[in-house]
Formats: sequence, structure tokens, C-alpha cells
Amino acid sequence: MPNNQLMLKNTFTLAFFALFCFAATAQPTSTNTTTAGQTSQRRRVGPHPYTITILNKTKVKLDTVKVDAAFQATYPAFAVADGYRTKREVTMRVIDTAKKFTISAKPGEIVVNSRWIKKKDNINRFQAHLQEALHKNWTSVDTVKQGDYQLVFINKNSNFNPVIQKELIETYFKVFPVLVSTFNDKTTHEVIFVTDTAYKGVAEASGNRILFSTTYMNAHPTDIDIVTHEGMHLVQGYGYGSGPVWLTEGIADFIRYKYGVDNIGSKWSLPAFTAQHNEKKYENSYRITARFFEWIDQKVKPGMIIQLDKELRNHTYNQDTWVRLSGKTIDELWDDYAKNPELTLKYSGKERI
Repeated sequence: MPNNQLMLKNTFTLAFFALFCFAATAQPTSTNTTTAGQTSQRRRVGPHPYTITILNKTKVKLDTVKVDAAFQATYPAFAVADGYRTKREVTMRVIDTAKKFTISAKPGEIVVNSRWIKKKDNINRFQAHLQEALHKNWTSVDTVKQGDYQLVFINKNSNFNPVIQKELIETYFKVFPVLVSTFNDKTTHEVIFVTDTAYKGVAEASGNRILFSTTYMNAHPTDIDIVTHEGMHLVQGYGYGSGPVWLTEGIADFIRYKYGVDNIGSKWSLPAFTAQHNEKKYENSYRITARFFEWIDQKVKPGMIIQLDKELRNHTYNQDTWVRLSGKTIDELWDDYAKNPELTLKYSGKERI
């Protein structure tokens, strides 16, 4: 394997979880520790905080400060990486048992052996033990590095096709660095992919993570340019209130058309214009809007959509932006498009064995 590419199978270190921390701390959260019989006084710094409630009916006296610190440093980051709707309110049960059991952890629940946790070394290293226990919820974790870019691939489905995983990773390293250097060089170079069995959509992006439905990917193994669309969302980084959703999604599909590696293989295309598209016009979003943007790029002003992307990121976009960049309102542009929507379209493809 080349020196500039390193894959670490099933790795687990403190630094590994640190990768997720910025996404977890981006949402204001607080943690709160209580013991059995006490009322939790939760301080809400932001909506839906991560909290832990300790249920301890044993004779072992816990250092709740260390437990709380370990939870705060570990669980929010795990929840962000774990995927869709991971529980934020966690119960930790301390139990008496003579068995060799030490600690187990899953979303929403932590169980520890009182005889084990009362030992000084175990409570002092509780954060590391908790991280390791949480890590066992995942089938595998692969960390892949190429140059200045890193991808952590968390697989939660033992039946996920490894060939698809390989192609998603290859697509990331082929496309994402290009998107970053072309559109937003402030974008993170460290990204997390999570394959989630509970997620019912196709894919979604937030923070530095892209979440994939294993059900969808196993059924559509060639649709690897989901990475291109969702990767562009990470690059966009518009934040809240910068522009309408249809514009964000239209740009992401426009970029998939321009930079995708195998749109032919996935049978993905920009749909031909029909009269029905006039009902919502450019607000149809996704591929319909992307085709309109390609028409603008070919027939009106090359590079204009890229300028829109910049203005959305800088929060300078408004309805007057269309007039300033093209001399026409967006409705006037759509009317021109509807009258003459013909385009020359070329799609990307790759050889498959």
C-alpha cells in the first residue's frame, strides 16, 4: 500500500473519537448526573441536551464527577457519529454481579459492574473503557488517509456489501478534494461516513458526516455519486437562513452532474423539461432545478451558479442577486428556459469489472 494511503482496520483510540467532537459541540449541549432517588436539575443550554442519569442501588460509592466528565467527553461525539436519532438521554445502571462482566454501552444505556468500577484504575480510565464499549455497537471502523484528506468509515450493518464500501471510499478521495479546492478551501479535510440500518432515507449530510442508508445502497450499488451530492453539501456550508432549500439542493445536483464519476452507471440523469415542471418551476429542486442551472451555465452566463454558491456561503444572496448577475429575475430566466430548454448533456461513467 502506498505511503500516502493508510487504512487502519477496526481502530479505536482517544484520538479517533476526538474527530467527532467538533460536530457534537457545535450543538450547545449539557450533561447532568443524578443518583437514584434524586431529581435531575437539567440545565438546558440548547435544545435536546445529552444527559446521563445514574441508577446505583449498590453499596459502591461512585465518583460521579469522573463519570460525568467521561460521559460528556464521549457520548455526544459517539451519538453524532452513530447515525440517525441516537438517544440523547442515557441511563447508567450500576449492578452487583460476581460474573466477569465489566461494562456495556449502547445508545441510551450504560451498564457497569460495581465490583469492577470501584477499582481505582477502572474509574480513572472510565472514559477509555466507555469509548471502547460504545465502539462495539459498530460492525467495523476503517480510517483511510490519502494526502491531506482523511475518511472514517463506520459500518453498522454486517450485511453491507464491501464492494459498495470500497467504491464509496474511492469516490470520496476522487471527488471531495476537487470540490474543496474548487469551491470552499475552508471545508474540513476529515469526513465521516456512516452506514445506518435505521435510516429510512437515501443519504444526508451534516457537520462533517454523511449518513447512508444501507437498505438503499445495497439495492442501488452503483449510485456512488451520492457521495458527490452529499459531499457538496459539506462544501456548501451555508448555515441557517442563507437561502431556500430548493437552491441548496439544486446546486448539489448541478455539481453531481458536473463532477460525478459514474452517473451513467447509476442511470442518473437530468430530466428533460416538461410542461409539468412549470407548476413549481425552479422550486422543483434537485435534478429539475439542476437542469435549469446547467441551461444557465450553457446559455446565459458560464460560472453564474458557482457565484450563487459563493453568495449563499457569504450570506449575501437575495432575490436581487439574479438580476445583478444575469440582468434578469429568476422568473424571467425560467420563462426563457421554458421556451427553449434544449441542452447538450454529457454524463460521466466508469468501467466496471
